[in-house]
Amino acid sequence: MSQTKDDRKGTIANVNCRYYVKINGVEKAVFSEVSGLQMETELFEYAEGGNNEFIHRLPGLTKVGNVTLKRGVSVDNELFKWYMRIAQGIMDLRTVTITMYATTGKQVVRWELLRAFPCKWSGPQMAANGDAVALETIELAHMGVLAVD
Repeated sequence: MSQTKDDRKGTIANVNCRYYVKINGVEKAVFSEVSGLQMETELFEYAEGGNNEFIHRLPGLTKVGNVTLKRGVSVDNELFKWYMRIAQGIMDLRTVTITMYATTGKQVVRWELLRAFPCKWSGPQMAANGDAVALETIELAHMGVLAVD
């Protein structure tokens, strides 16, 4: 991840291209893309009795989104094997760590996906005349996100 200076505010913004993903049980997992790292809190609204001009808005349940990882197909096929264990009913829950780095190599932020498991796997698109890298995609459901220092 490189840094760019925002001249309007005089701040430094971290660019999103330097990161590392670690999955317990998967030794060689270099991913070209990570997406879906998000949380959303539902709103609970209610009107106070006798006050028709105001609606209270309070936080409700917080939901986490699935995280999608993409990488070039590798010979170990470990992500597909993990998905197949889940599909066969074996609850193989793992911690997934996503770490973002500055250009200096210093860690900027780290997130942990708690009790993650694959809920979707997509293999590469193949074409006889194609020259693109064969990518596999795995979508992970998880029980929550922690920001770790």
